[in-house]
Amino acid sequence: MTTIWKSGDKKSTNQATSNNTICGTMLSSWSRQQKLAMAMIAGFTILGLLVAMSACSKQSPKPALAGISSPAASPATAAAAPVATTAAVAAPTKKAHKKRPANVTYSDPGSGVSFLYPRKFALASGDQALPQFAGLGDASMNFVEPGGVAVATVELPGGSYPGTDFASAFFNVNVNRSVSEQECAHFAVVDSHNVNGAPVDAEKVKIGSTDMATTSNFSASAMTQTETQYYHSYNNGACYEYILSVGTAGYGVKDGVEPVNRDQVFAKLDKILATVKVNPVEQEQVAEQAVSSVTDSK
Repeated sequence: MTTIWKSGDKKSTNQATSNNTICGTMLSSWSRQQKLAMAMIAGFTILGLLVAMSACSKQSPKPALAGISSPAASPATAAAAPVATTAAVAAPTKKAHKKRPANVTYSDPGSGVSFLYPRKFALASGDQALPQFAGLGDASMNFVEPGGVAVATVELPGGSYPGTDFASAFFNVNVNRSVSEQECAHFAVVDSHNVNGAPVDAEKVKIGSTDMATTSNFSASAMTQTETQYYHSYNNGACYEYILSVGTAGYGVKDGVEPVNRDQVFAKLDKILATVKVNPVEQEQVAEQAVSSVTDSK
């Protein structure tokens, strides 16, 4: 029995040893494959990590650059801002030049006359206010009685209408206290444009809010032509006269020169007449002015 047990035990032992050897061989072989697979997996994992780290390292500087370029984060920019503001406040401001008005107001306290005229026109008053007709000498007043006094004259520039026969044009104001209200509505020289040569009676017109009497006259020579319009109104116990005159060169003085449009020239003078105002004054002031002007002229 003992020998049989030993023989069986040996057989069992040998069988176990053989089984262990086979399992060990299979285990050893599987482990190498697993190791190879694991190594490959680890390699891919490491490669993926390296790629991810590389991508992160490329993108990470961007926020830093944005932070550096930000004006709020820059001490130099923050320090420079107050300096720029101070410099802007300290800079001197330029004064805007006001454009002068195109028209100028003339006012005479003695007669109470005031009107507007273009700044570029020439103004004369007092002793220098007596105008001249183009080539005909001093302009005559058109009162029926003597005693008229020149107050002011506005004259257009000589070159107002280049290339035409324009010679001169003026607006003139005169005052005569020696004329009554009835006489102020008449003129010493009246319109002679009637076809039969007879004088034309004065007309009644309204300039602004003022009633006026008006007439005109035309004179011509070989060298000059003058057309004149007269207006009379009675205010402050005196007769006020307004003269509008346009003078041109005579017929055939220059070849190729166009005749000036008289209506356009008179339109400029009419605009001055439309602004005339006569403010109330004491009659004694008007009388004193008239006497003083007559005395100075002698």
